[in-house]
Amino acid sequence: MTPPTPAVRAHSLALAGDELPAYLYDLAALRAHAAEVRAALPERVELYYAAKANPEPEVLVALRPYVDGYEVSSGGELAHVREAVPGRPLAFGGPGKTPAEIAAALDLGVERFHVESEHELHLLAHLARLRAPDARIAVLLRFNLPLAAGTLEGSALAMGGRPTPFGLDPGQADTAVRLLTDGTYPHLELRGVHAHLASGLDAPEQLAVADSVVSWALALAGRHGVPLPEVNVGGGMNVDYTRPGDRFDWATYGKGLGALTEAHPGLLLRIEPGRALTAYCGWYATEVLDVKRSHGEEFAVVRGGTHHLRTPAAKSHDQPCAVLPVDTWPHPWPRPEARQGTVTLAGQLCTPKDVLSRSVPAPGLRAGDRVAFALTGAYAWNISHHDFLMHPRPGFHFLG
Repeated sequence: MTPPTPAVRAHSLALAGDELPAYLYDLAALRAHAAEVRAALPERVELYYAAKANPEPEVLVALRPYVDGYEVSSGGELAHVREAVPGRPLAFGGPGKTPAEIAAALDLGVERFHVESEHELHLLAHLARLRAPDARIAVLLRFNLPLAAGTLEGSALAMGGRPTPFGLDPGQADTAVRLLTDGTYPHLELRGVHAHLASGLDAPEQLAVADSVVSWALALAGRHGVPLPEVNVGGGMNVDYTRPGDRFDWATYGKGLGALTEAHPGLLLRIEPGRALTAYCGWYATEVLDVKRSHGEEFAVVRGGTHHLRTPAAKSHDQPCAVLPVDTWPHPWPRPEARQGTVTLAGQLCTPKDVLSRSVPAPGLRAGDRVAFALTGAYAWNISHHDFLMHPRPGFHFLG
């Protein structure tokens, strides 16, 4: 069991049944965690938040004192984040940027463009000449870099180091650098290299990737005799859903990044965590509607399901949770109750895939009890298929 914070527990029990399910975000816990992350990072390491992880305005604002900027990956995110935290630096990444999105980013004065292909580089140069003729647009070339064998073995999701649609192939590196440095595109400035290669890595693996990216980027710059002031090594810090009490070792990671910057004076590093910043502040609280037995196993059906919280289905894991007992029962008939040692928590959808957590140790779980699912502060509501079966949407509560 994964106990919620006191604020989340109290609020989960205070909500009426028809106010559930609900997302509860403990903003005080978020700020405390972000402050610890920020304190672990040395000088010359910038912290950008990947807004795709959780773009709720209250979350973006809570992070504002602790991050150097925000990474956005679409025109929609761009407009949303600019409105929520006006004036903060933005980096625009992601494959498949449309002309309209690039034009909007130029109009809003986006500080960094992560360019993913030669075509995108040509398009950005063309639009920059039209939309921002007096500006010098900072470009970080994103590359899908090769890595040493075994480097990504611990990855939960590989974005590079193998064939993917993300970033430039390393074989295109020299052409892209020449386009930015030989006067072909005077509106564009080569500011650095970007490489987000994997998610779900622990600190030693992340440091190995960062060292590899920096070495490759500096070798590229040296080959062309050009300065390279920035390297962005991406995000992907591990969040362990099977052991939610074990968090990414930010102290070790910060120390390693510090050594990397000391080895390369004048180089600015940037990281872009998303899930690892916000996952722990979010809880999906719901109510047990029924407890039933089927072919020797017990199931608890809860309000909501994977149409609100797709993460366990998307990642093929069991979402950590805690049972919050409720003593009252408003009906005259017997209260359904789990009789075995474990129970599977399923949602309301008409599919056997609507499972939030299996083999939950919850003897005595009863209809009417509450369940709070942990680690739902990232890639939860915002990646879910909300309208399937047209159930009501959850509530949203921001605490602290």
